[in-house]
Formats: sequence, C-alpha cells, structure tokens
Amino acid sequence: MSKARVDVSIEEVIDSAKNYIEDEAQLKVIQEAYEFAEMKHDGQTRKSGEPYITHPLNVAMILTTIYADYETISAGLLHDVLEDCDCTPEEMEEKFGPTITKLVQGVTKLSKIHFSTENEYLIDYYKKIIVGMSEDVRVIIVKLADRLHNLRTLWAIPEDRQKVKAKEALEILAPIAHHLGIHKIKSEMEDLSLRYLKPEVFYDIAEKLNKTKLERDKYVYEMQQEVSDLLTEHHIPHEIKGRAKCIYSIYNKMDKGKKFSEIYDLLALRILVQTEQECYLALGLIHSKFRPLPKRFKDYVASPKPNMYQSLHTTVFGVGGDLFEIQIRTYEMDEVAENGIAAHWAYKENKGSESNANLTSTTEQKLQFFKSIIDLSHQNINSEEFVQSVKDEVLNNNIYVFTPKGDVIELPRGATPLDFAYKIHTKVGETTVGAIVNNNIVPLNYELQDNDIVKINTNKNSTPSKEWINMVKSTATKNKIKQFFTKNDREIYIERGRYGIEKELRKRKLVFNEFFSDENVQKICDSIKVENLDEVFLAVGNGKATISGVVNIIDKNSIVEAPAPKVVKITSKNIDADIIVSGIDSIKVNLANCCNPVYGDEIIGYITKGNGITVHRMNCHNLSMLEDRTLEVNWNSNANKRYLTCLLITTNDGVNHMMDLMQAISLFSVNIDGIKTLSQGDKCIYEVDCYVTGLEQLEHIILGVEKLGYVEKVERAFR
Repeated sequence: MSKARVDVSIEEVIDSAKNYIEDEAQLKVIQEAYEFAEMKHDGQTRKSGEPYITHPLNVAMILTTIYADYETISAGLLHDVLEDCDCTPEEMEEKFGPTITKLVQGVTKLSKIHFSTENEYLIDYYKKIIVGMSEDVRVIIVKLADRLHNLRTLWAIPEDRQKVKAKEALEILAPIAHHLGIHKIKSEMEDLSLRYLKPEVFYDIAEKLNKTKLERDKYVYEMQQEVSDLLTEHHIPHEIKGRAKCIYSIYNKMDKGKKFSEIYDLLALRILVQTEQECYLALGLIHSKFRPLPKRFKDYVASPKPNMYQSLHTTVFGVGGDLFEIQIRTYEMDEVAENGIAAHWAYKENKGSESNANLTSTTEQKLQFFKSIIDLSHQNINSEEFVQSVKDEVLNNNIYVFTPKGDVIELPRGATPLDFAYKIHTKVGETTVGAIVNNNIVPLNYELQDNDIVKINTNKNSTPSKEWINMVKSTATKNKIKQFFTKNDREIYIERGRYGIEKELRKRKLVFNEFFSDENVQKICDSIKVENLDEVFLAVGNGKATISGVVNIIDKNSIVEAPAPKVVKITSKNIDADIIVSGIDSIKVNLANCCNPVYGDEIIGYITKGNGITVHRMNCHNLSMLEDRTLEVNWNSNANKRYLTCLLITTNDGVNHMMDLMQAISLFSVNIDGIKTLSQGDKCIYEVDCYVTGLEQLEHIILGVEKLGYVEKVERAFR
C-alpha cells in the first residue's frame, strides 16, 4: 500500500509527467501552476503539520501515475486555491485560461459538499457531483486523487472523523473510481478505508498474507518460469508480473463465506503481450499445458466492460496442483485497466488523428455510467426517487447484456427488453413490438440476465402502451414512457379544444382568424391565465375552460340566457331519454341509422309517419329530402348512454392492420361491435362499429388513431 509522502517535489511531478507528456509548453504550464499555488498557499499548514503545498503536490503526483493530461495535473495543483486562498476565478482564468479554471471551479464546488452516506445528504451530493462531471469528467478524477491523498494522511484527524471519511470513500468515491476504470485509485481507496473502518480485519488479513508470502512467492515464481518458457518457445514476446493482493478484495470474499486458503487470486499472474491476437495465442498455450478450472474463463477482450476494461481471465491448475488466476492482456489494455479513462487524454495528445478518433469514440461509448446519471438528473422525479435510482441503477446492482452486434449495454438488475430498447434509443423503445433473447422469443416483461443477447423487433407504426410503465425497471425508462403519453394527450386536448372553438365560431358566424387577432388572443390569455393560443385550446380540450366561456370573452353580444328545455317523458322502451324535443312532452324518439349521431353532435329531428321522431346529425346527406318535416331537438345534459358509431379508417399500405387497429381503439375504453375490410390493394379501408359515450370520446379516438404511422385518414361513416 502507498504511503503518504510529505517530500514530493515539483521536479518529481514533472519527471513523472515526462513519461507520457513530451510537449515542453504543457510541462511549463504545470510548473507555473505549482509556482502560483505555492505563492497562494504560503504560510498555510495541514492538520498533519506540514506545509499545505505538500497536499496539491501529492495530488498532482497521483494524477501523473494514472497518465492524466497537463490540464488535469495543473488543476490538481490549483484545486484548493479558489476555496482557501485570496484568488478570484477571473485572476486564475487570465493566467491559466478557461479550461483549467473550469476544472478548478468544478473541484471547488465538490469540496463544499457535506459528503455523507445518509440519504438526506446523498441527495445534494449526487446532484452536485453531476454538475461537476456533466461538463468535464476530469473534475471527478482530480477529486478522487484529492481524496486518496487525504486517506493516506487520515491518521492526522480524530478517530471518529477517520471512520466517517473512510466510509464516504468506500461507499461513494471508490465505486466511481471503479466505473471510471481507475483501478490504482479504487483498490488503494478500498484498502485504506478498510484499514480505518475495520482495523482488526485489515491487519488480520495483512498478517495472513505476510505469513504465506514466502510460500506463495515460491509457487508464483515457479509458475511464472514455466509459463514464460512456454511462451518463449512459441516466439511470443511477453512480460509476466505477480499481481498485487488487494486486502479489501480478499475481505469481501471471506465476508461471503470463503476461507483464506480458497481464494484463487492469492496465487495470481498477469501476462502482458503486444497484440490482441497474442492474448488468445497465449491463452491457448496455457490451457494446453495447464488444465483450466471450468466456468472460470472470462473474455473481456472481445466484450469489454463498460469502464473500458479489457483482459482475458482464466483459472488453471498450476505448479503443485495449486489454482492460479491468470490475466492476459496487451500493454495498452493494462494501462487502461490500471489508469482508466484518465489515460485517454494522454493517448490523444501523442497519437495520430485516426487513433484519436477511435479513442474519442471509445470514450463516448463506454461512459455509460456518467450518461446514466446525467439522464437521471434531467428526469422529472423527486429527490428520494433520484437517490434510489442512482444507488440501484448506477452504482450498485447492474447487469451487462449484449446487442446482436456484441455491444455491451449496462442495465439495472431486473430490467426487461423494454429497458434495453429505450437504452438503445427512445424511438426504438417507442416502436418496440417484440423481443428475442438468446434466439428465443420472450415477453416484453421478461427479466434479463447477465450476458443475454437481446434483439428488439420494432414497427414504425407502433406506439407505447401505458401498461409498459409497470413492466420496466429503470426510472429513466418509466419517465420516457410517461412523457410520451403526456405529450400525446396534450396534442389530443389541443386539437379537441381547437375543433370545439372552431365549431362554436361557425355557429355564431364569426371568422376564426379575425376572432383570434393578436389583441383578442392576449385578452383571452389574460382572462383564463394562460400564456399562448395553444394553452387556450389545451384548457378547453381538457375541460379547465368552457368553449362558450372562451368565446364570450370577445363575443359578449351573443351571451343570452337559454330557455330551460322540456324533458321528454319516457313512454316506451324504444324512446331515447337522452333526446329533448322542444315543446313536446311525450313522443317516441329514435337515432337515425344512416348517420349514427352521438351525444354532443349537432342534431335535428325528422317527423316520421307513425314512428315518432328520428334524430339525424345536422350534416346528414339525407336531410336534403326531409327539410319540410324537421324540428329542433337537443341532447339531454344528463345523457349517460353509449352510442353506436361507424368509423372508416384508410391505411397507406396493403398490410393487414386489423388486429393493431382493434388494440389501438380498445385502449380508449370503447366497446368494438365489429370490424371489416372494405377494400384491399395498395391501401386498405376498415369499417369499425363501436360504442362511445359521446362526441368528446369519439374525437379523442379519431385523433389518436390518426397518429398511427400507417393511418392515412379517419372519418365517420354515412350509410
């Protein structure tokens, strides 16, 4: 384990940076950052007693060991200057430019947070940590290096504070280092945290490691020689290292019931080769000589972890029959495994444009962890849901599944194919119609497992179902589904409101464009307290404002008291009590079969010979022959029946959409009486008979069905 050094010098930091930074101008910026920090921290000391500048120097040294770029190292040297010294962001930006200043500001913001593992504080912690990393993930890398050095000098603070700081690092920061792939920082953080949280356990494992060290070293050396001879014999250039033993990792395995002697990686080798092909050649040679332990082989080269980790893992029966855990990787894979994405800025500085583009692409693809948190922060969810989502879906219990092309997708445990589809793209999720997992058709609520290969079947004409909200695990997915229906319902309400107002304006013989002049729109918006014309239509469509109420704001001359209608007395089971006939107390009333009026339609009555009154829609084509025997009729405001109506739905292709249409219409809580196809060819027309509560529900259905991608138009039928 690394020990804190109080005598790190800027010369040592720059020498360490020179291992991968060749640009003299960049090294000069690091030197200037040190000189500026030393001047600003002059006279300040740490709780351990040494000059304060030793802390930023150690932070910078840690950053060089993970191949951080010169801007990150400079920010590491300056990270406490804005918070603890007499320095403004403007002064720093003038001297070091906007990028380094923004990094320092991000670290300063994080430093002000009261880190805690309690829920009420996690809220602020996670939300503010997102602000820092959403702009530049290097802010988090500096913060990790800062906290690691603080852990190395934890002995300088009281014991109760030691445990608090160690718990924060173990439960909050070490998982982040893991997701960034920075193994060096992650493993040292875990070991140091365990040392202060459970000192007796830590020292017990350390003592066992020391007692068995000579014996283990002997076996490892012998195994190393045999493997090296084998690879040399087959002309594979290589380097073999013994692996460092992470005490926290051993503690975790023992905590799950394993004995110290049963932990495989106590005897461990890491083999470094030059190419990916040599990784597999080396693996084959080792397996040909040493019998592998079943189910212990893992290929993270072909299928990297989301934090970019690549390596082949195998466990074999080695020298003396002991189990050896062997990792095989290239030198570049090893650097990424140890240093994580921090090393990528160094690679981008020193490699060509093609490599640069590949690394940029890789970084973008693999930072799913950060994208997940940033996506969550944009969802409209309460604080408790946010914290639980981050803990459940991002930091802890994840599974890794694959696209058919082999791309890795990270999901919360318990996720379904719908979660997978929405993670690929919102549009993929919204048009999902089925899923195939490991070549088997599965239901959309199937619980995915680690390493599943998932294929999503889509139909551009399909839309989500509200039932999906209860079928998905991810909070982000739930909210995307909810947002779809919120947006969809809003559009329907706006159309309904516009339609209702247009109809009322026609009835009053008012011109739509003249009525909705800019001045009138402003007057209406002020009156009903909304912001624009769409909001006016929305208020009418969802029932928060009435059509007549809105129109009367401008057209005050049309406001008249309507006479109370006389309600028809029901004398026969064939009489429709929902119709009121002016001036007549008792008469038989029927709804016309030719136009099927529904509650809310503009209607007119026709006096038949011997069969009472037949009620037609005002635009029924049969009325031209009936005008001399018509009379005024109205709907009873207490109407509560369902009315038969007929829809003609024209589709834009020859595909059979009958089942899709039935499903889509049934979502509106209507009873379908029948459906048939009238014509086929390039287009299909479907005649659908259904029972609705009235015009409002019918308009809702028409607008909803018209939004289906394969539907060209929807209209009510006349027979």
